[in-house]
Amino acid sequence: MNSETGIDFLKKGFHVTLGATTSLVEAIQDPLKREETLAQLRLGPNELGEYLAEKGAMTEVEARKFVDGVVAQYGSGPASSTGSSSSSSPYPTPTIDLSLQQDLRDLTAQLAELRSQLNAPSNEGNL
Repeated sequence: MNSETGIDFLKKGFHVTLGATTSLVEAIQDPLKREETLAQLRLGPNELGEYLAEKGAMTEVEARKFVDGVVAQYGSGPASSTGSSSSSSPYPTPTIDLSLQQDLRDLTAQLAELRSQLNAPSNEGNL
């Protein structure tokens, strides 16, 4: 068995497993699909394997499209790389409201002041 045959065998095994899992989930969720799945189980082992491999391959393609769509929605990944971005980072730069930035600075200053007050030696006696 050469390496290409081994890779094809593993790929087909993956597709059969994915197709079987998809059929099981569909059978659990939909009574009409349950009947269709039971009918498919009556096929011979070779026909059933081919059916599940095809179903797994279709499921893989649909899953890849879904993931590419989600990645494209967030502005990074192969589906959204149009080359129009001039920055070297693949991630969008977050925008922060200026008033929130000022509030954060004020709170940081208040925390620093409180810390210095807590660390200062107390003029009162020990408790």
